Amino acid sequence: MLCTVVSFISLRRNRIAVLFTINFILVSTALATSKPHVIAFGKWTSVQWFPEAGSAAADDKPLTLKVRPLLVDTRVKEFTLGPAHDVTDRLFVVRRAFRVNDSLPQESTAPPHWQWQRGGWLLVDRVTGHVSPINLPEFDVLYSAASWYRDYAAYCGVSEDGKKLYAVVAQIGRRKPVLKKSLEAETVASAETKSAVPDSACPVPAWQRTPARVTFEPAGASKQTFAIRGHVVDLITEDEDDEEASK
Repeated sequence: MLCTVVSFISLRRNRIAVLFTINFILVSTALATSKPHVIAFGKWTSVQWFPEAGSAAADDKPLTLKVRPLLVDTRVKEFTLGPAHDVTDRLFVVRRAFRVNDSLPQESTAPPHWQWQRGGWLLVDRVTGHVSPINLPEFDVLYSAASWYRDYAAYCGVSEDGKKLYAVVAQIGRRKPVLKKSLEAETVASAETKSAVPDSACPVPAWQRTPARVTFEPAGASKQTFAIRGHVVDLITEDEDDEEASK
């Protein structure tokens, strides 16, 4: 009888110890999860950038890019270029910059030959500290210049063969673009040489609010304005545009 009582007490103590351990782990995990992250940018640094061969800006002289590190809890997470855009008070987007090893196979014994390149766009969560790439359909890191409004990005997209330009409006979280319309017969090569933006196939699209609308005006093609209503896009005619401007 005494052994039975002792065993019962021992089993009860073990269960209490197990429950205490589980509770401690759950509380520790919750505290770690809720710990706020510190998101910040470092100082700007000027670096040399060699555009890809074949582009209008590609020559013997490099162009200058200004990059800065994205810091998450004081650690460098990525390098970025250009201004960041606040989507909400929690989320913001910023364009990525990175270094690629440009060494040739026969130079394997030498130190790596690093070259800076422009990348795509990143989505940063201030609460979780999570940094993730954004899927922007038809976005070309060399030829596309994005303009952000809310969670929409407007830019001139480029076909896979590099021969067609598209007016594109993409929305964060959607795989398919809200808008994808061919920009007449303009080619990447001809549009790039006329663009006011270095290494871009067309100027940065212009946004308006109330109602939300975006205007594409690539060199060599007619101006086109689109009204954005959620996932619905309407082409605005010149008459409608003039009528709206007269109000």
